[in-house]
Amino acid sequence: MRKTIFADREKYHLFNRGVDKRKIFLDQSDLERFFKSMRMFNSVNPIGSLYEQGFSKKEKEQKEPLIKFIAFCLLPNHFHFIVEQLVEGGISEYMKRLLGGYTWYFNNRYRRAGALFQGAFKAVHIESNEQLLHVSAYVNLNDKQTSLGDRTAKSAKLLVKSSWKEYLNQDHNNQSLCLGKDIIIEQFKNSSEYKDFALASLKDIRLNKEKYKKLEN
Repeated sequence: MRKTIFADREKYHLFNRGVDKRKIFLDQSDLERFFKSMRMFNSVNPIGSLYEQGFSKKEKEQKEPLIKFIAFCLLPNHFHFIVEQLVEGGISEYMKRLLGGYTWYFNNRYRRAGALFQGAFKAVHIESNEQLLHVSAYVNLNDKQTSLGDRTAKSAKLLVKSSWKEYLNQDHNNQSLCLGKDIIIEQFKNSSEYKDFALASLKDIRLNKEKYKKLEN
């Protein structure tokens, strides 16, 4: 039984990792598949599978989303989201589609069977604006607060995708996903001020890991 009860217009930090800490993205195609799934499954009206849609087809605009993305980070063996639920049951339905669909894709591609993710996804209710700001820094810079930022091979570092560039207005590929980021950005004079805040927050997280235990991946 999940302890966290999802409520509309409330914000949550969602995360999960591969079962047995295994990698969930083995190459760039896996990463892009998951990212596109994040977009396509965010609709009140079911779309079926990406296979049925034709993965190469032009993405359609979804008029009524289940959730609003505020920040995200995808790494080789885990992911972090900050989302706001927009409709009743939106988070649960969205995550069921996303993780179930990606598990099917991954198992089919690599000829494996069984669970890909480590049980049900984890969720933490964000209860204050201060918590929201610090969690946004944690998620946006998650690849830098883990060992990935210092010791992992260059090829693994490439299997990272986050909303950090969106926050800094450096997303030049027109792949904006976090339409809810303004709730963070509007609290700062500009993106440079947010960058300074996030980097300082990251330093604090590194120095006070017990304090931020709930944020651990």
